[in-house]
Amino acid sequence: MEEDPKTKVQEIKEETKDLLESVTDYLNTYYHLISVTVAQKGINIASGAVNAVILIIFGFFSFGFISLGLGWWLGNLVNNRIVGFFLVAGFYIMIMIFIIIMRKNLILPFLRNLLTKKVYE
Repeated sequence: MEEDPKTKVQEIKEETKDLLESVTDYLNTYYHLISVTVAQKGINIASGAVNAVILIIFGFFSFGFISLGLGWWLGNLVNNRIVGFFLVAGFYIMIMIFIIIMRKNLILPFLRNLLTKKVYE
């Protein structure tokens, strides 16, 4: 016994409608997944930036007070406070020169790798 062609067409319409709903649900879910992933990466980047800014501020204060203390202490050792501060400044200038010389070989590749890891984390 053969099915009625109208019934068969109706079944195909129903299956097509179900398939279309499933595809629509899939696309909506995928869109929400991408939205959540992008938001999560944005939050991670923002929280990392805030954390870095806070650490940098406290680092500058600590670095400044340690430098002042070291300059004062060295000045007392050589009986001339000005010379103590110049010794600390000279040490920092030597570190800056070293960083400038090594930036292309060590520092820039390190920062590039660090940022790449953070982006794909």
